[in-house]
Amino acid sequence: MVKNSTPRPRKLLVYLYVPNIVGYVRVLMNCFAFAICYSNKKLFSILYFLSFVCDAIDGWCARKFNQVSTFGAVLDMVTDRISTACLLVILSQVYSPGLIFLSLLALDISSHWLQMYSTFLLGKGSHKDVKDSTNWLFRAYYGNRKFMGYCCVACEVLYIILFLVADNETENLADVLLSLAKQSSPLTFITALSLFGWAIKQIVNVIQMKTAADVCVLYDINKKQASS
Repeated sequence: MVKNSTPRPRKLLVYLYVPNIVGYVRVLMNCFAFAICYSNKKLFSILYFLSFVCDAIDGWCARKFNQVSTFGAVLDMVTDRISTACLLVILSQVYSPGLIFLSLLALDISSHWLQMYSTFLLGKGSHKDVKDSTNWLFRAYYGNRKFMGYCCVACEVLYIILFLVADNETENLADVLLSLAKQSSPLTFITALSLFGWAIKQIVNVIQMKTAADVCVLYDINKKQASS
């Protein structure tokens, strides 16, 4: 039997892929940002947003240097989900009713977890491969990188704005949004633009959760029929 002469890449080599190193920097940046979030809101917002921007940078590096890896994809998603979750938890303590932000957190994590799991069941290489979906918005979201980028940026920018404008720990969310709407300033325009992209992303999250749940259910049905 002829042995495969192609050398297997060492584990350390994959860990040290350029996009993965960018991912580690994102983790460290987020850790420091959340450590100072209450003492320095502006610096927190800058670091948090830079970490978010680095998500696009590591994706570019992965394609540029041909260093796409499953570990890198998982690292990206975990970093994204945890950083957003932490900010949503903070907002739930700053605003009332806090249940709104905790519900958004639950929707974000559950929809992406189900999507990742359904991707593995279908044998797909990426959770963004939704070409076979019957929902046009779902296909448009993952099929158009610019559209998806706008929705993701809008979502994070909206959360950052809400954190920056909060003066105390008992803010009423409706009052703050109404106050922002009454102002004639660039911040009002940015908030409105972000709110629209945020709304689309939440709708996509609901669609994603339902679609992924259907895949899991169909997998169970087919498995039971095959064994009977």
